[in-house]
Amino acid sequence: MTAYGNFPGSRPRRLRTTPAMRRMVAETRLDPANLILPAFVREGIDAPVAISAMPGVHQHTLDTLRKAAVEAVAAGVSGIMLFGVPDDANKDARGTAGTDPDGILQVALRAVREEVGDDLVVMSDLCLDEYTDHGHCGVLTADGRVDNDATLERYAEMAQVQADAGAHVVGPSGMMDGQVGVVRDALDQTGHEDVSILAYTAKYSSAFYGPFREAVGSSLTGDRKTYQQDPANARESLRELALDLEEGADMVMVKPAGPYLDILAKVADSVDVPVAAYQISGEYAMIEAAAEKGWIDRDKAILESLTGIRRAGAQMILTYWATEVAQWLGAGRAPGRG
Repeated sequence: MTAYGNFPGSRPRRLRTTPAMRRMVAETRLDPANLILPAFVREGIDAPVAISAMPGVHQHTLDTLRKAAVEAVAAGVSGIMLFGVPDDANKDARGTAGTDPDGILQVALRAVREEVGDDLVVMSDLCLDEYTDHGHCGVLTADGRVDNDATLERYAEMAQVQADAGAHVVGPSGMMDGQVGVVRDALDQTGHEDVSILAYTAKYSSAFYGPFREAVGSSLTGDRKTYQQDPANARESLRELALDLEEGADMVMVKPAGPYLDILAKVADSVDVPVAAYQISGEYAMIEAAAEKGWIDRDKAILESLTGIRRAGAQMILTYWATEVAQWLGAGRAPGRG
């Protein structure tokens, strides 16, 4: 008999003996309702366009976007976050396609709401970067810097047109100072008091955004370090959090998710509003690329990464695997849970 036999209470392994036992005592659970699907819709295409850096993800047509929304509802996914990809000819310095009622994102919002109504929380990315010919998230000054206050005026316009088009939730993502308050005022003043704000509270200047820039056809040269957060800083995120809550954020987000689980945990421990995290394009691409090489088990790695984000405190996770994982969970066959 081993020495452990003298200590009958000292065997944690007893709670790991069978798949049913492990499921019963699991401290962290993923549910389809925790998941939100980011989706790209591109102007002027008649068939989906594959995104080379994100295998399995496409720029949608309006028709395929409708189908993706229906599929998400059937799987039990809670929300869909829409990103518009305009034709390059429609980009300009002020991103006017982003506030055109007939711009691609507004058309897509109306199409998805028409298709699924209130069965899916329809969210819209509220930022100028997809629509500007310079690729920055705001209006530029003569010397090429982002003008915070001029950008806020544009965000107020965007909030109104996105809400008019049917967004249940707007997600101001540009990291401008005061953006949540300005968006809240714009919504309230135009009769959209019921439209919620998901604040991109801690959005870091990350190397993992690369594939996303292909996904939205970004025109950016340079970087966004003057307005996105420095990866070296943690306390700064709590300052941003306090400001967003004071300005009226209904939900808050940390982006990226995986490299910033410490930030996510700090935010989740500090608030009593729902907390989201965005598993971004680079996180997605790393797992898909490693799995393609045969270096990791794809499905188990996906589930482990999402469980880690959930364990750190995210109530909602934006992930490109949302529908697929929700289907696993709904079928009771999530890989690696046994």
